[in-house]
Amino acid sequence: MSAHDYPLLIKQLLVTPLRQWPAQEIVYRDRVRLTYREFGERVARLGSALARQGVAPGETVAVMDWDSHRYLECFFAVPMLGCVLQTVNIRLSPEQILYTLNHAGAGTILCNSEFLPLLEALRPHLASVQRFICLDDARAVPSGFPWSGEYESLLESGDPGFSFPDFDEQTVATTFYTTGTTGLPKGVFYTHRQIVLHTLTTLGVLPLGPRDVYMPITPMFHVHAWGNPYGAVLRGLKQVYPGRYDPALLVRLFREENVTFSHCVPTILQMFLDAAHGVDLQGWRVIVGGSALPRALARAARERGVDICAGYGMSETGPMLTIATLKPALEDGGETELTYRCRAGRPVPLVDLRIVDAEGRELPADGASAGEVVVRAPWLTRGYTGDPEGSAALWRGGWLHTGDIGTIDGEGFLQITDRIKDVVKTGGEWVSSLDLEDILTEHETVAEVAVIAVKDAKWGERPMAIVVPRDAGEADPAVLRAHVLRHVERGAISKYAVPERFAFVSSIPRTSVGKLDKKRLRAQYGG
Repeated sequence: MSAHDYPLLIKQLLVTPLRQWPAQEIVYRDRVRLTYREFGERVARLGSALARQGVAPGETVAVMDWDSHRYLECFFAVPMLGCVLQTVNIRLSPEQILYTLNHAGAGTILCNSEFLPLLEALRPHLASVQRFICLDDARAVPSGFPWSGEYESLLESGDPGFSFPDFDEQTVATTFYTTGTTGLPKGVFYTHRQIVLHTLTTLGVLPLGPRDVYMPITPMFHVHAWGNPYGAVLRGLKQVYPGRYDPALLVRLFREENVTFSHCVPTILQMFLDAAHGVDLQGWRVIVGGSALPRALARAARERGVDICAGYGMSETGPMLTIATLKPALEDGGETELTYRCRAGRPVPLVDLRIVDAEGRELPADGASAGEVVVRAPWLTRGYTGDPEGSAALWRGGWLHTGDIGTIDGEGFLQITDRIKDVVKTGGEWVSSLDLEDILTEHETVAEVAVIAVKDAKWGERPMAIVVPRDAGEADPAVLRAHVLRHVERGAISKYAVPERFAFVSSIPRTSVGKLDKKRLRAQYGG
């Protein structure tokens, strides 16, 4: 009866590093350098300051910031209070950001002053926000806005010995929103238990040691930067946070801080390689996800000494499902090894991943039988916030349905071959084909339109519009692009959704039930 119940809470991830690596560093650009001891005190001060501001357990606290030491402190302090951390995707359209903040019921917003014009536009429409906290590298607080305080000043007044409470490990810790084929983003959420288990598994599969230096190049609002900041803290790694991504700065931080481990989408890696001419990249380990790892990019990275491999997951899966770590027999240094490095990889421990047919029957792992990827793992989201129908569809049959089509070979490697949904993923960002079709059909010269994803050397994918014009003489791509841009300017759609390619046709093929036959369109235009 006297035994201590030790819940799996995010605060437990701090116990080991604060005791064993208190002098280890956390770096923000070229502006801030903290020890883990100072980081732990700042987390306590932040928790204390938020509590004094009236932030109560269960409240949603939203963060709008670039990758920084502040964001990392919020990764810990906010959920450790029993609150829900909302990581706001600042790349969404203003309309979508407003929806996510209201849907999540955000009561507090911590906002980088760079986003103040956006926040000022959203403020009259925010339904539940009670306080705004300013984040600014120079500690400058823009006037004319009802700030509740400035981040560093609040920390200075906080208690470095603040004690965070114990509570149920199934308490929701974080939430964020993912966009898909519909106009409204969907909210996913994760508990303390799920994040701790995901963190432990991440460290179990990544070959990281105390001499490694971690620099994320995946935004911290993207599935907790794929969960790796939690693992980096638990492992006691030196960490480097670059703020807003600038290729030249990323390269400089890489060299000056001796970075050894990163993760990113293919587009960012290509930008980094282009900016790093003459830089020795030998020994840099990089996991590429978000979209398929192009073979040419992997080859170019390998030729420069980068230990590169692909990983696979999604917003609903925490995200880690598979990583393309190689068995010794596959490390031939040639094309076979390159092929496997570019595949989605093998399921990590505790992930039960299968390929199933339309009736849910498991298909053989023969490298040829293709079916939908379905999964079970202890850290998968339990559903979509406020969307019981969507949650039921996500988890139909007791398996999480990814919406991706793939194969599994005899080595246990997953290869993603197609998507069930007609969503476009450009530079790691989702673009809804349906939203774009709706906007284009609003133009008076468009009779019918279908939007598909086509390959793009820089962004992985870009949206392409196949248009039936009302009059052949009115087929003008520049006019239609300008039409879409007007919707971007009013915040209805992301700037990443503006198509660069158009095809003007007399008719669009349809299926037997009258739907647009996008499979045929992808076969014709997708390459």
